Amino acid sequence: MTVDLELSPKTKRAAGERCCEPVVYPDVQREQAVRMASVARALADPVRVQLVDVLRRHAGRVCVCELVPLFDLSQPTVSHHLKVLREAGIVGSERQGLWAYYFVMPGVLGELAAWLR
Repeated sequence: MTVDLELSPKTKRAAGERCCEPVVYPDVQREQAVRMASVARALADPVRVQLVDVLRRHAGRVCVCELVPLFDLSQPTVSHHLKVLREAGIVGSERQGLWAYYFVMPGVLGELAAWLR
């Protein structure tokens, strides 16, 4: 079977002229995309993923002193990872005296999970 293709001479587009129309447009608004990218960046570390996993499976708030023995890391390093998660809005914290207790913020991961589906 042969197909006849009509060839036309190549023409130059004017500056700024599109070659074609977009097939789809983003459903995610810029503000929402920035928020989800911040969450994704914070979760782009295996230790942080494991910290979030421990916190979401724990009933209630978890003291940082309970988290340190779970990892082969120093307490300042674990605290740094928790700070990154807190700044991204994934984790919340509450101070009681010298200790900080951490928990996963409700609904934060739901937005990213819903978009990924």
